[in-house]
Amino acid sequence: MSAPTAPVIAAGGLDEESAADLAAAALALARRFAAGATLWCVSPSWAPHAHHVAVEFVHPVVVGKRALPAVAVTGPDPVAMARVSVRPGDVILAVAAASDPEVCSMMRRAQAWGAATVWIGNGPRPPAGAADHVLWLEDPDPALPVTGRFVLLYHLLWELTHVCFEHPGLLTPADPECEGETCVTCGDEGRIGEVISPRMPDDGRALVRTATGRELVDTLLVEPVEAGDLILVHAGSAITRLDGDGA
Repeated sequence: MSAPTAPVIAAGGLDEESAADLAAAALALARRFAAGATLWCVSPSWAPHAHHVAVEFVHPVVVGKRALPAVAVTGPDPVAMARVSVRPGDVILAVAAASDPEVCSMMRRAQAWGAATVWIGNGPRPPAGAADHVLWLEDPDPALPVTGRFVLLYHLLWELTHVCFEHPGLLTPADPECEGETCVTCGDEGRIGEVISPRMPDDGRALVRTATGRELVDTLLVEPVEAGDLILVHAGSAITRLDGDGA
């Protein structure tokens, strides 16, 4: 069965491509929830949106719809809050401009935390690959976040997520096509990691968080590293550092 199709809503600023993006995000979100995910909602400049999204999923207004775990991440340092809260398999949903520094930092680190990402906003778009799912309104009006159009987007996201739950066959993604004991593609991967502790004198390796958990990584090639730095890990070694823009 294919993913549900979101309606084309001209009044809400959704064209066919945007509707397809919305449907894909809803399917991914439903699969994560079905596997036990928590949705972490962040909107540093427009905190009411973070609370509103969380309430939509935790307290559905339609009788018979399931409550889904969602939390608004607020406070002076949402990145630090997310770092200690987000677990592998969770989802981070941001409502923010593409230039929001805290959201940019969180999106860059999400892969190391093992979290999927959804980014809702308007105006100039985030760079390609900045989030797993980008639900964007091209209207640059700075007042748009208070017009209700963002609310329309995440209401539709909530509704389509529940449509996916009505079709259990959609909730289990196909198994990756790996053959043999070792997949050549997976074995040659580069994984993003976030440094927890720099090189330890008794071991010579740094403690790093990746999507699979904490691991000791040789960082000799990229020294010096500090807690919070992002690195690319391959075969137990850091092969490059990622700059402030995630490049």
